[in-house]
Amino acid sequence: MQKEKAAAKTTTTTTTTTTIATMLHTPVIKRTLATLPKTYGGRYTVSLIPGDGTGKEITSSVQKIFKSENIPVDFEEVNDLEKAVESVKRNKIGLKGIWETPLTGGSKNIALRKQLDLFAGLSLYKSIPGISVKIPNIDFALIRDNVEGEYSGLEHETVPGVRELLKIVSKSNTERLARFSYDYALKNNRKEVVAIHKANIMKKADGLFKNIIGEIGTKEYPSIVNSAMIVDNASMQAVSKPHQFDIMVATNLYGNILSNIGGALIGSKSLIPGANFGTEYAVFEPGCRHPDVEIAGKNEANPTGLILSSVLMLKHLGLNEYAERINKATYKVISEGKATTKDIGGSATTTQFTEAIIDELKSL
Repeated sequence: MQKEKAAAKTTTTTTTTTTIATMLHTPVIKRTLATLPKTYGGRYTVSLIPGDGTGKEITSSVQKIFKSENIPVDFEEVNDLEKAVESVKRNKIGLKGIWETPLTGGSKNIALRKQLDLFAGLSLYKSIPGISVKIPNIDFALIRDNVEGEYSGLEHETVPGVRELLKIVSKSNTERLARFSYDYALKNNRKEVVAIHKANIMKKADGLFKNIIGEIGTKEYPSIVNSAMIVDNASMQAVSKPHQFDIMVATNLYGNILSNIGGALIGSKSLIPGANFGTEYAVFEPGCRHPDVEIAGKNEANPTGLILSSVLMLKHLGLNEYAERINKATYKVISEGKATTKDIGGSATTTQFTEAIIDELKSL
């Protein structure tokens, strides 16, 4: 990969000016009047899905911040899967915590993405000043397939004691994921897309994924460098030389693993903003998908990931000034370190962290 690019990134991401809000522009998705988010009297209606664990606490944090800023967004709160699907279909946009996935039974998170055809999962990994990390100046994006791969949900028992899982990789879905990734690169000044795969072993499934990502990049997006890397090597490279990555695009399972590695790199899984995009709908949620049930109700949760996800949502809605203000205030509170949560070395509660952001907004 391009060493010049890595070096440049190392020297340009140390200030608070290059933040989540300034780096995210919604990828090119064809829109019609029928797919635009709904507005009533100049206000947007957004489906709010708290999820489980600390979901209620972190969504409440966002609601308080939005209220303090008088943002023209009204939340329609739902937490049942069927009602959530109906709500997002009606409003075209959602903000979501994470549902807990039990060891038995299906995943409501996956079901929501599949029923809404939210085929692309985007998460952003960027170092935040004020947080102690082993490797500074991290700045990459991860785009993962949301509807196929190992999470297709197609498992069965062929004979007693033998169970099979079907990994689905289709040409049509991989093509649109590839175009989404390259469109995102073009709109966000990213220079390289690397396909994460295991085609040396899964020659047909991962081979198809790897080849399509490369072919579409070469034919349709010649200005963007495209490459490929085997997933085990990519995992090692991510923890040893993360600056070489700009955009990684992966199947569902590989993306899941890499998202947690990214969380460790920037200091906490709770710092990562994320979004899920389809051709008609968009749902914004923390990029590292953990419900944190072990600290639910303790007022210890770090809501930064969902706050920054709401910043991406505001950018998606065209409410850029609000997005910039919330983003700036959040970065300022974290960089000062006076009201940060336990996971990033502080002692503040979720409520205190939220109030500190609101106080900072008043001073901007």
